[in-house]
Amino acid sequence: MSAPRSSVLPAAILEPARWLPTGAVAYTRMLELINRATVSIRCETYIWGHDAVGARFLSALTQAAARGVRVQILIDGAGSSGLPDDYWCALHQAGGEARVFNPLTLANFSLRNHRKLLLIDDRVAITGGFNLAAEYDGDGVTGGWRDLGLELHDPRALRQLADSFDHLFSEHRVRRWFLRSLQRATQANPFSRGAPGPVLFSGPHLGRNQFTHQLLRSLRHARHVRIVSAYFVPGFRLRRALRTVARRGGHVELLLAGRTDVPLAQSAARSLYGSLLKAGIRIWEYQPQVLHTKLTIIDDAVFVGSANLDARSLSINYELTVHLCDPLLTEAADAIFKADLAHAHAVTFDDWRASRTWFTRLHGAWARFLLARVDPWLARRQIRRIR
Repeated sequence: MSAPRSSVLPAAILEPARWLPTGAVAYTRMLELINRATVSIRCETYIWGHDAVGARFLSALTQAAARGVRVQILIDGAGSSGLPDDYWCALHQAGGEARVFNPLTLANFSLRNHRKLLLIDDRVAITGGFNLAAEYDGDGVTGGWRDLGLELHDPRALRQLADSFDHLFSEHRVRRWFLRSLQRATQANPFSRGAPGPVLFSGPHLGRNQFTHQLLRSLRHARHVRIVSAYFVPGFRLRRALRTVARRGGHVELLLAGRTDVPLAQSAARSLYGSLLKAGIRIWEYQPQVLHTKLTIIDDAVFVGSANLDARSLSINYELTVHLCDPLLTEAADAIFKADLAHAHAVTFDDWRASRTWFTRLHGAWARFLLARVDPWLARRQIRRIR
């Protein structure tokens, strides 16, 4: 059940949506909102670090619970597996709740909750690519991974986010009957019991993947496409759609990882560069820090959230992506994209071809096979066993 709605919204957060351009800025804003909360806090993340950032958020949320705010935290069983057993004791004693989504087992290890969300008083939400861990705390240039967040006030989106969080929070152990009931309940409109809104959900047993469907639909008549992706291993349909935009005269620009925490994903991504560059798509690799942003700009619309453009995000993980058609927000996103290009290296077809030794070709093909074939196959087998 959703918590009661707060009747007062601070004047400082009345704008419909705004970008939080770095992890450091996002963390500052999130802690500010937590300290102002009066009714409810829902917090969801894939990785909760056992570090200074995690400690700051735990302290703020424990204090909120102690003053009577309903605090609910949902972390993933794999992403946050490094936390000690007694980590949440102070929060629980203060009246808050922390739950682990799909505690890690060999039988269910593929099914993960990769979403990132902070929802305060059902009035303001923050989402994006960053987890709650020390590596995201910085400007993405001189320190900390490069990431991006969005502060959101659209009532339709907030309703969707609250409902989806409540469902995953209450059924966090992923039982057999839960997946069957989830499939029936969400076939038409995953995790949304109200009017359609701007949040696109993806995950196992959610019927049609909303994010993939809307992305492909937006690309049909697109003229200007800019994508920032930490892990870029899209399927054939999405690659074909991007090439089609470029070949009919549109502009397609990709900002991908030059430094990465997942070398296998980078090797798979680089194996795709040749056909994309031949089609006229421009590619850059971000240099100063690890790139973790998930942003797509298509004409006057933006997609931002937790989903990468790879098989795991698009067909296995529980993810959320916000889709907004707002020229001012898009203009600001374009400015962020251009600023990041100043720290990126352009990839040309000649340079790419020169780098393709027999080993890099073999390694790239093997990486794509593991990430795009083996991983989804294992996930499907585990889902069938749970059913």
